[in-house]
Amino acid sequence: MCESSRDDFVQVVPNFFSRGPVQIRTPFTHNESAGTAVHSDPQPAWTRAEVEALFALPFNDLLHRAQSVHRQRHDANAIQLSTLLSIKTGGCPEDCAYCPQAARYHTGVENEPLLPLEDVVAAARAAKENGATRFCMGAAWRGPKQKDLEQVAERVKAVKALGLETCATLGLLREGQAELLKAAGLDYYNHNLDTAPEFYGDIITTREYGDRLATLERVRRAGISVCCGGIVGMGESRAQRAGLIAQLASLDPQPESVPINDLVQVEGTPLHGLPRLDWSEFVRTIACARITMPAAFVRLSAGRAEMPEAVQALCFLAGANSIFYGDKLLTTGNPEAERDRALLEKLGIHPL
Repeated sequence: MCESSRDDFVQVVPNFFSRGPVQIRTPFTHNESAGTAVHSDPQPAWTRAEVEALFALPFNDLLHRAQSVHRQRHDANAIQLSTLLSIKTGGCPEDCAYCPQAARYHTGVENEPLLPLEDVVAAARAAKENGATRFCMGAAWRGPKQKDLEQVAERVKAVKALGLETCATLGLLREGQAELLKAAGLDYYNHNLDTAPEFYGDIITTREYGDRLATLERVRRAGISVCCGGIVGMGESRAQRAGLIAQLASLDPQPESVPINDLVQVEGTPLHGLPRLDWSEFVRTIACARITMPAAFVRLSAGRAEMPEAVQALCFLAGANSIFYGDKLLTTGNPEAERDRALLEKLGIHPL
């Protein structure tokens, strides 16, 4: 097996977003041994122009490159299974245009209290029994108050005690709050950038892009792994999708987990009724995330339930190696998890 840096070979491709060709770095190595992870030095930052050039590659070339990069770092036929539970639903004061939990939109989502500890533990136990290895807890807050955070920390400890990895997404964190979560045993904190910086103000006005970056920095300082991605299909251009990927890839260090969400349109939100993003463009976004963030787990996240199996398979080929699994874990028979297991079996993909 040959190991060398990704700068061994430079490819020049047409850049359809500027006046001339753009050089994009191409890895020269191939790891054909399934199940072997290759780890090398930290990767240099990607420019937006380079990511735009990736998006412009012919579809087959882009997927071949993404799969090649994927095999250098990961088992090509393995997937990480996460389960997400909303522990505090509705009533959020923010104005995120995609979100049905914003109090200002009439979406039918009610403002509910924090789920009792025993309900969270029961859901986490069911997730583990169904094969999930990470349990993510989400709360619809701008940011947690200290009394709320202490209750979340109690839930983190209880889930961690079951032998699961823990993740939380609670909004903006103030100084000292990430440390409290770390002490409780939190492994990952999710805080998405959502979109490119220049498109951000069209989607959210109640918090700044810099607020998100500040929370990510606090999470890093506390020693918690970062889960950070974005949403596509919100009316952004391809160049803006490239801007999101470039921004994520420029985080130092890069996120350990990168969820890529396809907008789930909910009636009552400002983005309801937008034209759907073409499936091929979503797969391209997954591929670009894999190439630019080779060590990360790239999660095929929101919107997967509406995707045909063939599109999901292409996403896995493009380098997605994590999914949210079995959404309704407390229902009899758990048909969502059963359907996911059947798809993974068809593809010869096994859980990590």
